[in-house]
Amino acid sequence: MIGLVYFFAALLGLCVGSFLNVLVYRLPNGINIALPRSHCPKCKYTLKWYDNIPVVSYLILGGKCRNCRTRIPIRYTIVEIGNALLWVASVAMFWNQSIPMACINAVALSILLTMTCTDFEYLMVPDSLQIALGVLAIATLVLSATKVDTTVTWYSRAIGAAVFGFAFLVISVIFEKKAGVESMGGGDIKLATVAGMLLGWERMLGAMLIATVVGSVVLLIVRKTKKSEKHTQYPFVPFMVLGIVIMMFFGKFLIDGYMNLMTGWM
Repeated sequence: MIGLVYFFAALLGLCVGSFLNVLVYRLPNGINIALPRSHCPKCKYTLKWYDNIPVVSYLILGGKCRNCRTRIPIRYTIVEIGNALLWVASVAMFWNQSIPMACINAVALSILLTMTCTDFEYLMVPDSLQIALGVLAIATLVLSATKVDTTVTWYSRAIGAAVFGFAFLVISVIFEKKAGVESMGGGDIKLATVAGMLLGWERMLGAMLIATVVGSVVLLIVRKTKKSEKHTQYPFVPFMVLGIVIMMFFGKFLIDGYMNLMTGWM
């Protein structure tokens, strides 16, 4: 039975991943996500159904448009495969604990993946994605309050949303007044609020620690390598998402391990 669950999780994950690519391109550009039908951005060739089979069509076409032979970015296939793996991982980690939470986390992971791509490519996160993730976060709050999910308490989720949303807002305002430049976009603040509810304050604290450390190291290397200007903007959401995903899957183990380590030292 569980084998079928894994199979359908991978299959649906691939299909949803294909749709995520549509969102990544259309939402930041203000294009309707339903119409027009998927087409080549260069020659406007309308894709047939057999051009839209996740991964398979990319391989058959050799990574090029059927009509004009323009190369298709490998990002499309990476997103499809990545989303399928995330859905399978969600089943593996959460299915036995709570089926509703496994489904919610799978969809949340898809939204987080989309946010990563839009922030990386366009330096923005569409509000529609924030709203969708917010709805899922509220659903987890309800599940915790009704004891359907016992991994995180409802008040930990509420505290996480309030504390991290407020903290990011204060940091943004202070930095902007001191330095005269925007330290983080509104998307970062909204994501911190929603993710705080999604994870609970304990796991969200770990997520932000991971995001800050990894982000600082990577951006330092990028700045040294590219010698970019002082006020060049860089995406921070991908690092936040990295921390969120790690703590979503391994937060309990990391927190328990840290507490045991502290207890041993004391």
